[in-house]
Amino acid sequence: MAPPKAASHRPAVRRRKSGTLVDSILDKYLNVRFFKYLLLEPAALPIVGLFVLLAEAVINVVVIQRVPYTEIDWVAYMQECEGFLNGTTNYALLRGDTGPLVYPAAFVYIYSALYYVTSHGTNVRLAQYIFAGIYLLQLALVLRLYSKSRKVPPYVLVLSAFTSYRIHSIYVLRLFNDPVALLLLYASLNLFLDRRWTLGSTFFSLAVGVKMNILLFAPALFLFYLANLGFLKTILQLAVCGVVQLLLGAPFLLTYPVEYLRGSFDLGRIFEHKWTVNYRFLSRELFENRSFHLSLLGLHLLLLLALAKPTWTYFQSYVRLRRVEDQLQPQIEQQNREVKAQKKVKRAEKPKEEKFTAEQQSFLKAFEKSLQKTSGTKPTSAPSQSEPERYGIHFDRCTQLALLPFFLCNLVGVACSRSLHYQFYVWYFHSLPYLAWSTPYSLGVRCLILGLIEFCWNTYPSTNFSSAALHFTHILLLAGVAKQVIQTMRINNAAKKVQQEQQKKVQ
Repeated sequence: MAPPKAASHRPAVRRRKSGTLVDSILDKYLNVRFFKYLLLEPAALPIVGLFVLLAEAVINVVVIQRVPYTEIDWVAYMQECEGFLNGTTNYALLRGDTGPLVYPAAFVYIYSALYYVTSHGTNVRLAQYIFAGIYLLQLALVLRLYSKSRKVPPYVLVLSAFTSYRIHSIYVLRLFNDPVALLLLYASLNLFLDRRWTLGSTFFSLAVGVKMNILLFAPALFLFYLANLGFLKTILQLAVCGVVQLLLGAPFLLTYPVEYLRGSFDLGRIFEHKWTVNYRFLSRELFENRSFHLSLLGLHLLLLLALAKPTWTYFQSYVRLRRVEDQLQPQIEQQNREVKAQKKVKRAEKPKEEKFTAEQQSFLKAFEKSLQKTSGTKPTSAPSQSEPERYGIHFDRCTQLALLPFFLCNLVGVACSRSLHYQFYVWYFHSLPYLAWSTPYSLGVRCLILGLIEFCWNTYPSTNFSSAALHFTHILLLAGVAKQVIQTMRINNAAKKVQQEQQKKVQ
């Protein structure tokens, strides 16, 4: 005779089958497995990103309402734009409390618009909310890039976004122009990866027109143009960037061109030692020494030259994968249409799979395997779903091959900068998790790098220790990424040799 326990199981099974939609959702999502999926699996970032944006909206409102605003450059920006609005086009005469105007024309137009919207700059609270919107929009663009690449676990981005006091301060408590430039830059990167080249070039040039630090991305962008478009179309896109700059600067170039170029694109400007974040341990004399500046420029150029070949290889691989996507995507979509049609008519037999060629199958297996290895995390399976079977390959993961050279090129520029001020943290903050997860280091070392960098940028005023620690983390991060890139290049060369040998055997 069966024990009563066994019989008691039957009603439970029947209740589960006939449960409501709410019960089904609760069973499916309110469990440890789904929670781990949201935290650890990069594929879950589109879901997690929505919660991050909602939470950040609340955080920014709280910061604006509770933390006192600190005046640094906003009034000076308004004074400089006021001079332009009063009819002055001579950059030598456009000044504020902090000194002469040193930013290109797009900055003047954007902050002139803010001048009117904020009642001649007096409504600072409204300006803060506008910059909160800039923060959220830029974060959405950054999360889109991370979602495409599927490289960094969501919990890393959640922690970095929520715990950086300095970043929130730069955006909504200081109102610097750096966030505006970075917003336009990330918009251009998204457009480039969507292969909307002319619009991307326009946004990139607009970003340069707000602040020149965006030019740190220019070497990578030039090679990206060449790999994707070829020489002639690259010249065309460079012309688009140039025309945008000419149009922006037209009122100043047609009246006082020398003053405009000297004021807005001054590469020889001397920074004040008291504001430096990265070179506090140097004496003022050495910090302002021209030979020191030239040596940093030389180091910057040498590092860019050393990275040129790996960058070109990454971009070429990216282009090849995009071409494969163009070839296979129609085939995949056709298969999905067939599956959908067969599901509708409720055919009992399993849908037949259209066979890929042996070369396609080999490539796709290698593609998935290599990207999983470079992601730095073990793939966590999503909760089981009862949706119709679909064919699909997440080709957007190949954006890993495009993003790393861009972020690395910018990191080299930041590491070799003559001086870094506190607002410059936004230049590379959002790329740091990606760079850390592009190293072969352990999880602990990656988190240590991010934590030390955050510590250095939150130490005010900077100290000898914080400046030295910042250089140490930059070197550690560059060395880790370089090691990973070299290893990838070796694997790529070995794969090429195997392929060449196989081709010789076939012939």
